[in-house]
Amino acid sequence: MQSSLTRPAQLWGRLALAAALLAPCAAMAQPDMIYLVRHGEKAADDNDPSLTPQGRQRAQNIATMLHRAGIQAIFSSATTRTLETAKPLSASLSLPVQQYDAGRPEALVAKVKALQGPVLVVGHSNTLPELVRLFGGAPGTEIADKEFDRVYQLVNGADGKVTTVLLTSLPATP
Repeated sequence: MQSSLTRPAQLWGRLALAAALLAPCAAMAQPDMIYLVRHGEKAADDNDPSLTPQGRQRAQNIATMLHRAGIQAIFSSATTRTLETAKPLSASLSLPVQQYDAGRPEALVAKVKALQGPVLVVGHSNTLPELVRLFGGAPGTEIADKEFDRVYQLVNGADGKVTTVLLTSLPATP
């Protein structure tokens, strides 16, 4: 028969073993898929423009494209056009849009990498390439001022490598 003094020690030993076994899983806790999109077409250049009717249609098309992707979190910069782009998917999935500071991309990347499941990030032509790089992907060519259809799909492999897939949201930019 064991003394009662060794039982707590055994329990702590078992807890330490469980923590050691689960630590690698926690380290790998990052989304398996990250989607990054630029906001839809915007109205005339003012300080914080809304989306045009075409931009609202693009936002709806992005929501349709991703509604079965298992999105677990949605992030958007704080501008009206990015929030409006995220809104249709947010509404269809009943997920809140979490705002991030576009001037602090490293903070967003750290927050997203702590999550599991697919994630959508809505940004800008001048911020998405850097975000793609920080997530380990390849941004490709510069995003033109009139280009709104590029969708990055970053696939995090089991080996830690990130594969970048370029998709198109409809309608395609001419």
